Amino acid sequence: MSIWAFLKQSEIEDAADGEEGFGELVRIAQERFDQRLSQLDRESNAEWQQIGEIELQFSRTVLRLGKSRDIEPFASMEIPRDGYNSNEYSEFKNGLDDAVAHLVLTNSIKLRRDTMIVASGVKEKIRTHLHHIREHLDKADISETKRATLNRKLAEFEAALDKNRFNYLSAGRVAMEILSLTANGLAITESATVHKLLTNMMQTVADAKAEDDVTRHLPAADPRPMVLPAKREEPKVQNGPREDFSADLDDEIPF
Repeated sequence: MSIWAFLKQSEIEDAADGEEGFGELVRIAQERFDQRLSQLDRESNAEWQQIGEIELQFSRTVLRLGKSRDIEPFASMEIPRDGYNSNEYSEFKNGLDDAVAHLVLTNSIKLRRDTMIVASGVKEKIRTHLHHIREHLDKADISETKRATLNRKLAEFEAALDKNRFNYLSAGRVAMEILSLTANGLAITESATVHKLLTNMMQTVADAKAEDDVTRHLPAADPRPMVLPAKREEPKVQNGPREDFSADLDDEIPF
């Protein structure tokens, strides 16, 4: 049994840095761990050994996550090579539960500061931007792997709008993913269309966050929009103009 029994590659890649990401990944791993144990019978000698193996791999997963993110006390603990006895595993599990509870409580204010309630009108405005971003990326000259990855992240970003509280920082992460792409040798944001879409989407999110902070009487979290690079003029090409991969969309998008 490996780490993939508890976590997916995409979940690890998408997790936030530091304690916040560690707590979220442990929560996901814990749910799958509990689900696996619920299917086994501790009274069965045959399944008891399997339970021990699952507990061992779960503890290794947690410790490796702690070491990779420098989260104490896990970063300083040795990863067990063999199984635990019942007392050793109970001690580890109790320590894990205490540590995760501490992380949840200490990060609760930060997490609320980084999230907001999204009004229905704002949701629709953001979804409109996402719709046109997808249209543009579907036409862009990028690999199918990159296209599929970005479409998945855009879908997750859009689905998160329907949660009780939306993490506005995820808008910046999506924008960075798009900024990193190139099409026909040019940065995607050289397109006037995508540049305006990203800028307006970030501004929409920032305005909604500022309004939410005022409603909750919290100090502003400085939710300014990401500063996107200014659109440079394309150099003239002697052999004919390069096709502008945004030209067919510029006049069709409501801003």
